[in-house]
Amino acid sequence: MPGPVLISPDKFKGSLTAPEVAAAVATGLRRVRPEVEVRSAPVADGGDGTVQAAVASGYVPIPVRVAGPVGEPVDTEIAVFDDTAVVELASASGLALLDPDELAPLAASSEGTGEAVLAALDAGARTVVLGVGGSACTDGGAGMLTVLGARVLDAAEHPLPPGGGPLARVASADLSGLDPRLAEVEVVLASDVDNPLLGERGAAHVYGPQKGADPDQVRLLDEALANWSRAVLAAGGRDVADQPGAGAAGGVGYAALAVLGARMRPGVDVVLELIDFDRQLSGAGLVIIGEGSIDEQTLNGKGPAGVAARARAAGVPVVAVAGRSELPPERLREAGVEAVYALTDIEPDPQRCIREAATLLPALAERIAENHL
Repeated sequence: MPGPVLISPDKFKGSLTAPEVAAAVATGLRRVRPEVEVRSAPVADGGDGTVQAAVASGYVPIPVRVAGPVGEPVDTEIAVFDDTAVVELASASGLALLDPDELAPLAASSEGTGEAVLAALDAGARTVVLGVGGSACTDGGAGMLTVLGARVLDAAEHPLPPGGGPLARVASADLSGLDPRLAEVEVVLASDVDNPLLGERGAAHVYGPQKGADPDQVRLLDEALANWSRAVLAAGGRDVADQPGAGAAGGVGYAALAVLGARMRPGVDVVLELIDFDRQLSGAGLVIIGEGSIDEQTLNGKGPAGVAARARAAGVPVVAVAGRSELPPERLREAGVEAVYALTDIEPDPQRCIREAATLLPALAERIAENHL
């Protein structure tokens, strides 16, 4: 009998969560090979789905109501196990929380992420994993820090309103009121973004347009972030504006590194540790990865690539499920993936693939069972 099958997919964006993908694949495998042990270990890369991956591995979800990117209440959750808490920016301050006609590049804030961090402190966390990615804001993490006790002031020492735009008027920052519990907490910044805070490769220029910023707003935001970094430095923050990752999540990475003393690590590596992936990989005969679209971006630090690398190092074969695949077989083999089974192989209508992925995926899994088990 073959060893256990480890199903370790990322989400199918806009269609299924990673746990839902894993469940659908497991259904198809069991139809063909009911005797094979099936393990499930959904993954993420630090962006949306990170808390879900932690919960699927045994972390306890704690509901939290926070201010969304433009101040509207958002119901989200953090994940806690022992003294470690996982906070996901995307579910508190994420771009996906706004309709396309509601984007607010100058006003969107990271305040909700700060509220989620406070919830982690209230839960007794001594390690806070801050998964960043998919943010709606370009506020340099000012909103997050304000919620945690910092003050962001104009020349008249009046508090500035939320958002990246008002940072064009920042004159000083006061970090003396930060929650004292932060001094006792290790913050892990889980991110694959290596952009600095400022300049042509910075947060505003690279990511501002996808958050709705026009060229003039991009320039304003970059200048505002430069003002903000000077204020943080003058207030005793670390000089990290040029550090890779400072530009993550509209500069939330900068605030975490400069003020919270965060240690940055690749998001997928952090998640694989959170879910104790190596233990689940032990003894496996096959690993099944997955993502909605498998393309070159998948191979650049995304969850599936991280899983494939761990499996390849352990000598375990890897196959993939996907909504669609845009990579040639030789490119996949270089990444340690023997084959990809895509929904578009069995259903040519992409919209139906998205709508009906939960019912189509078991059929793909049956093919995997027939060909690889």
